[in-house]
Order: sequence, then structure tokens, then C-alpha cells
Amino acid sequence: MHTHKNRRTGWQGNRVVKKTRSKHGRCKVAKKTKEQILKMVKDQDVKFIRLWFTDILGQVKSFSITDTELKNALEDGMGFDGSSITGYQDIEESDMIAMPDTNTFAILPWRPKEKKVARMICDILNPDKTPYAGDPRYVLKRALDRAKKIGFDHFYLGPELEFFYFKNDNGTDVLDKGGYFDLTTLDVASDLRRETVLALEKMGIRVEYSHHEVAPSQHEVDMRYADALKMADDVITYRIVVKEIASKMGVYATFMPKPIFGENGSGMHTHQSLFKGRKNAFFDKKSKDFLSDTARKYIAGLLKHAKEICAVFAQTSNSYKRLVPGYEAPVYIAWSRRNRSALVRVPLYHPGKEQATRAEFRACDPACNPYLTFAAMLHAGLDGIEKGYKAPYAMEQNLYHLSDKERKEHGIETLPDSLGHAIALAEESKLLKKVLGEHIFSRFIELKKKEWNEYRIQVSQYELDKYLPIL
Repeated sequence: MHTHKNRRTGWQGNRVVKKTRSKHGRCKVAKKTKEQILKMVKDQDVKFIRLWFTDILGQVKSFSITDTELKNALEDGMGFDGSSITGYQDIEESDMIAMPDTNTFAILPWRPKEKKVARMICDILNPDKTPYAGDPRYVLKRALDRAKKIGFDHFYLGPELEFFYFKNDNGTDVLDKGGYFDLTTLDVASDLRRETVLALEKMGIRVEYSHHEVAPSQHEVDMRYADALKMADDVITYRIVVKEIASKMGVYATFMPKPIFGENGSGMHTHQSLFKGRKNAFFDKKSKDFLSDTARKYIAGLLKHAKEICAVFAQTSNSYKRLVPGYEAPVYIAWSRRNRSALVRVPLYHPGKEQATRAEFRACDPACNPYLTFAAMLHAGLDGIEKGYKAPYAMEQNLYHLSDKERKEHGIETLPDSLGHAIALAEESKLLKKVLGEHIFSRFIELKKKEWNEYRIQVSQYELDKYLPIL
């Protein structure tokens, strides 16, 4: 969580990957062919290919095939039992197909250099090869289809994932006592971040920079923006790379939103913009603040629907230990051009950086499912655009310094204060049901209700310390 960063002044409107131009002058991604993948596997001595996908909570699932099976996998996919995957099919309808996306082929740099291991991210299909309604990747694809139907060719995202390094997974023993942007001597995390950046770049994920964050042993490695589907793939890859490199170097990395009491939690501030071809739909040079009417309506959609989609972008009971006033995590539903106490921030415009105009949604945390989170934000913003929502006036003062009465006078509401509260709002949300589809929506609500009930009946150490000696 940041207090004085000037974020992503280099944000541009062009994809990093190689592109070709269509007859209409719009850019399209050059897709890798099956033949190219097979040749890369042969030329680079790849023996094993791990097929990745996520359950509805965003946990990566994987199984491995050998190079001899790859051709069949690229043509017909690989069958697996979906009944044991969280939120997937019931046992009587358990047959699923994992279809590798050729654009996601990457060699895992932490695995052996001989007989290498690669990974491909999969779309999940029904046995008849139709998209599976329970696949989170399909949820995001549907959202992107909606955007394209109303004229937006690109939904660009730049999420900032924060995380902690601890000595092991048995506790929260920190590696350093550093703070924001600190450079500490003999800081083991400097090498950890270095190896992480190198691994990400080897996997085709461009990194802008890395640094120490606000809390002790808290860090951030920022990926360069990309189209939404690639970025969601990159987020799940990023989390695995961070953890694998940490494990390789004898420490533990966690994306738990709030692991240390009294310290800042880990967020996933998400910068976003919509493009029509190469034109940023959020920029208007005639506007006083250079924000287009489209951008204002999109922001209004994010604000209006933030409470009902909160269970998706902050999906754990621990998420709500982070979403409290005083630790730079936004809880007040407002937008601003400068201050970071608002839920949505619009970074200041710099002349010549029209393509960089964007909105930053600051409440997400890195434990979310990125496919569902990105889809929910996009649908909320598109609702704002299509239904003509009117954005409230920007709040430039520090919202934490306002009294409850003052916030009420300004019409500023707050995010849910617990997972239970968030699930109650989500369950009544027509928008979220549209985002997730009936299959995922019902299973997600069921899983989260179960998690909340398990959490709320626990007896914590705090309660024992406070009440046992006196009651």
C-alpha cells in the first residue's frame, strides 16, 4: 500500500507481444500455432508439460503430460475427473477436458535444465468441447466479449500484487525490518526479488520494477500492463513464481491479505482502462481533467457495484482484517484524482501520456481469483457505461480524517466489514450472478458461506486473552 508513488507513467496503449494488423487497422495478437509449440518442445529439450487451470477460488490445479502426448493434447485436449476440483462438477457429471491455450506455453525456469518442464494454461471444456460454465477463465472471456460487443477492443490491466516473505510457513518471523522503498544492507529479499524478476521475464512476463513495501518483510514486483486475459494468466503465474523462488531460496512467500497484526496488509491495486483500437476511451483532451465521459461512467459503475462484488475481490475472512481504516486499504466508496484513501484513484495526467489515462481500483487483494475479479470489475464498469451512471464528485480530501457524520453528508458509503456481510450482499446481486453465471455463482456463495461459518465459530487467542482471566 503506497502513500507517494507516481504509478505507471509509462502506461501505453500497445501490447508487449508481437502483433499483426487487421484490414480495419486494429491490432490483433499473433497466436502461436500447434506446430510452433511442438517445434519449441523438440528444440528446447522439453520432456514434461504441466497443464494449469484454476478452481473457482483461484487455486491453481495441474497435471503433467509428456512430450509424446502433447500433439494429442493440442488437438483434442486431455480428459480429467472434475468432481474433486473445488466448485466444479458433481461426481455423476465429472468428465472434463483441459484444452491447452497455445499462447500460454512457457518453460518453468526453476525446474531442471535437461528434460525441461513447461506449462500451458488451459480452458476447461465439456465432453462435447463446448466451454465449461464452471471455468473461471471462461467467465473472464464472457466479460471481454461483452466489452467487444459495445465497441471496446481492449481491457488493459496493471495489477500490483504485494506479498510477504517469512522464514517458514509455521509463523510470521520476518526477514527484515525495512519499510517503503528501503534498501537494507544484507537484505536477503533483494536477491529473492532479483531471482523472481528473472524467472518472470524468462516466462514472458514483463516487469516494470520491484521494491520493498511498507510493512516489514513486505515486497512488491510490478508487472507491466497487458490485456485482461493475459494478465489474469500472468497473475496466477506470478503467484506461483514468487512462491517457487522463495522456496528454492529457503524461505516462505505468502499472499495472505493480512498476516501481521498492526502492520499494513497486502493489496492488489488494479489499474484499468478500455481502448477502442489504439485509442484510450478514458481520455478526453477537451475535458478539464482529461477524463472522458466513458471513464466517468465506468468509475461510477465500479463505485455503485463495489459492495456486491466485494466477496470476489476480497474473498477470504482474512481479507477484512486488511479492509479497515488506518492501514492505507480503502474502505470508503469514493473516487479521487490524487489521494489514496479513496476506493478508486485516477492518476494525474501527464502531457503526452494520453494512453496512460486509467482508473486504479484499490480494494482488491492478491488472494482473489483474478479471472473472476477482473470480470466483475469489467461488468460493473460496463454497466456504468451502458446504463449511464453518473459519477459523484471527486473527493480530494483524506477520507480517513472525516467524521462519520461528514462522510454521511457527502454520501460516502463503506465496503462490507466482514466476509459474512460481503456474502449476504453478493447473494442478492443480479450483477454478480450475471458475471459468474448460475453454475459458479451458486457454488461460490455456498463455499463462502461455509468458510464464514467455520471462521465465526472459532475461539481466537484474542478472546482467550481478553475474557478467560475475568469471566
